[in-house]
Amino acid sequence: MMHIVTDDCERSTQALALRTMKPRVSHDLFRERVRQVLTRSGLTYAGFARRAGLDRSTLSQLLTGPMPRLPRAETLVQIARTARVSVDWLLGLSQRSEMETEIIEAVMRFEPYGQSPAEDPYLGWVKAAQGLRICTVPASFPDLLKNETVLRTEFPEAFAVPRGNAVEAVAQRLDILRQPYQQHEVANSREAFIGFAAGAGRWSVLDAATRRTALEHMTAITEELYPSFRVYLYDSGTTFSAPFTVFGAQRVAVFLGPSYLLLNAASHVEMFARRFDDLIRGAVVQPHEFAGFLKDLTGRVG
Repeated sequence: MMHIVTDDCERSTQALALRTMKPRVSHDLFRERVRQVLTRSGLTYAGFARRAGLDRSTLSQLLTGPMPRLPRAETLVQIARTARVSVDWLLGLSQRSEMETEIIEAVMRFEPYGQSPAEDPYLGWVKAAQGLRICTVPASFPDLLKNETVLRTEFPEAFAVPRGNAVEAVAQRLDILRQPYQQHEVANSREAFIGFAAGAGRWSVLDAATRRTALEHMTAITEELYPSFRVYLYDSGTTFSAPFTVFGAQRVAVFLGPSYLLLNAASHVEMFARRFDDLIRGAVVQPHEFAGFLKDLTGRVG
């Protein structure tokens, strides 16, 4: 189906397209759809025409004139933009009324990252996907494995008044995982946990005893929640993945640092689900081995 674009530089093309399509367009349907958008806008003829930059008489002629006709391309574009509908829908060439930008926003948009679990929209997506398979590749390792000391180290601003408490947000995620029929799978690099145990990078501020306690906490959570919570570890020396989460068939959230890229199209969800399955197929530590892996790390700290 031909799609009519609305960029000013394409107007000559639109005019040709309109002439070409006239035999296929129902004037009655065009009039009915313009009446629909007028009703939906809550504006009078004069108010809508003023907002669209049209003469009231032009709009009136299109809707009530004795000689049914399509408007000029420029007029059609002005009506579509003002009503926030597609030109194709106005002409009866499509059943989809959204503008192209709104169609894009429906399948892809950005969501700000709240800088801590307490402000992160992630929890809302987890709640919406309860009972579905949730597959995640975290930026470091799963927040729900972190005790309060680790959370305070990573997200100090989350504990500042009057902002929310990251511990509460993590507790809510744990509560969801404790409910029946949950499926939460994690693909993580083995080196993320090795680096934590060694006090590498940001974790250098934590002494050996604190890191051991944190690893013991991770082990306890893992043993409690397995098998509904399963962690696969891959070798970051041979495998790389950007952080992302697949929430069942609902959406994918790709973590970009200051924001998430949300993808809702079925093809995007399927693509990232396949990528996740590729990661876990190459795992060097399987879920039933993960608690033992943590215990071994704990024994080697300090």
